[in-house]
Amino acid sequence: MTALDLSSPVAVVGTGTMGQGIAQVALVAGHHVRLFDAAPGRAQDAADAIGARLDRLVEKDRMTAADRDAARGRLHAAGNLAELADCSLVVEAVLERLDVKQELMRALEDVVDDDCLLATNTSSLSVTAIGGALRNPGRFVGLHFFNPAPLLPLVEVVSGFATDVTSATRAYEMARAWGKTPVACADTPGFIVNRLARPFYAEAFAAYEAQSADPATIDAVLRDCGGFMMGAFELTDLIGQDVNEAVTHSVWQAFFHDVRFTPSLAQRRLVESGRLGRKTGQGWYEYGDDAERAEPHTAEQAQPPAYVVAEGDLGPAADLLALIREAGIPVREDEEDHGTRLVLPSGGQLVLADGQTSVEFRDVVYFDLALDYRRATRMALSASQDTQPQTLSEAIGLFQALGKDVSVLGDAPGMIVARTVARIVDLAHDAVAKGVATEEDVDTAMRLGVNYPLGPFEWSRRLGRSWAHEILDELHQRDPSGRYAPSLALYRHAYATDKREGTP
Repeated sequence: MTALDLSSPVAVVGTGTMGQGIAQVALVAGHHVRLFDAAPGRAQDAADAIGARLDRLVEKDRMTAADRDAARGRLHAAGNLAELADCSLVVEAVLERLDVKQELMRALEDVVDDDCLLATNTSSLSVTAIGGALRNPGRFVGLHFFNPAPLLPLVEVVSGFATDVTSATRAYEMARAWGKTPVACADTPGFIVNRLARPFYAEAFAAYEAQSADPATIDAVLRDCGGFMMGAFELTDLIGQDVNEAVTHSVWQAFFHDVRFTPSLAQRRLVESGRLGRKTGQGWYEYGDDAERAEPHTAEQAQPPAYVVAEGDLGPAADLLALIREAGIPVREDEEDHGTRLVLPSGGQLVLADGQTSVEFRDVVYFDLALDYRRATRMALSASQDTQPQTLSEAIGLFQALGKDVSVLGDAPGMIVARTVARIVDLAHDAVAKGVATEEDVDTAMRLGVNYPLGPFEWSRRLGRSWAHEILDELHQRDPSGRYAPSLALYRHAYATDKREGTP
């Protein structure tokens, strides 16, 4: 089954931001596009807005004037649903309410031909439930574009329980023909991106609620150490706290209140107070001409240690040894296998975040996982009230000697980046094991849909098969609520490697 023929008109019902964006994508791809909105005059307003955006593309030399004029000639504001009768595809982008979408689908089915593909752009509702209103739900599919649709490449092609394979394939090939990068997934709460992205927000909020650090510091660690484009607090301010919380709440409810998806009480209070982010001028941060930029906590300058003793290869942080040597700090290697840590002259230990807490040990400072220790510009450290001041000072000085800003957190098991990545990796393995999507599509979705520096399986391969399971298992022992309990899929993944290597 191939993509839709360009001679076939397509329609978009609902002319808000997403509806206009989807219509523009189809229009630029070469289709005749019909816009419909139940509110009188709104479809024509949307057509005018799309025309204005095409004008701007011409001004920026991203479209020729001739192509713009041709596209405008293919765009039509429909006065009623009957004008969509000969369309080969109708995409709805109306109010995110199940009853509204079901009513629309029933009305469309009475108008269009039997071979017309019907689609929803829902981001939070069940594709299966919406399609359940149809006499022929086999021709119904989810086409989840990301905002702004003309710019973002990802489209989640969602098969409901009753969706025919041919319908899903047509939708997939159509998205690709429109210049998008489609990924196929089953109808599951949050699909791929909104399901797997929950820990990125949840762990940042949990660290804040535990008073491990302030929002600006957590955001800086996620960006400057973890390699994420934005931190969780600034990103949710951009999205809108009400919108982000609504998605989280929807996924949590759809999974029958699974503790892994529990919403944040701190975010709920923010929404209740009307502090919704940039759109209201205040969220986690203040906005406006007079607002002062919130700065992350950065430690004062400290003296680097005279040397360090490396016990083990530091695992995912092995690159640090070369950086320490390049900084002129001698590295003494202990050939005996004592683990994977650095011993400082004070006798204290510097250990990569492993899910344990520094208060459990005599004198330990934890450091966070980094996407790239050489390129990272900030490092987060975690210490307890029992950590010796000299040990913490040497740890700070060490990373400062490597050219890093240093943020010191409270006693935070799993730190920030490490536990966030571990949870994302776990949810990804769980999703693939349950047939939601392939590993390749999961990685593509998370890189393109939310601009993660690596897909979950790319992280997993880089960190080692058992890394995520081990850190989550340690976290679960300290928080037995189930929030950090490794999935059976992740357990199987880690155990299979151990078994091959001869572990009983």
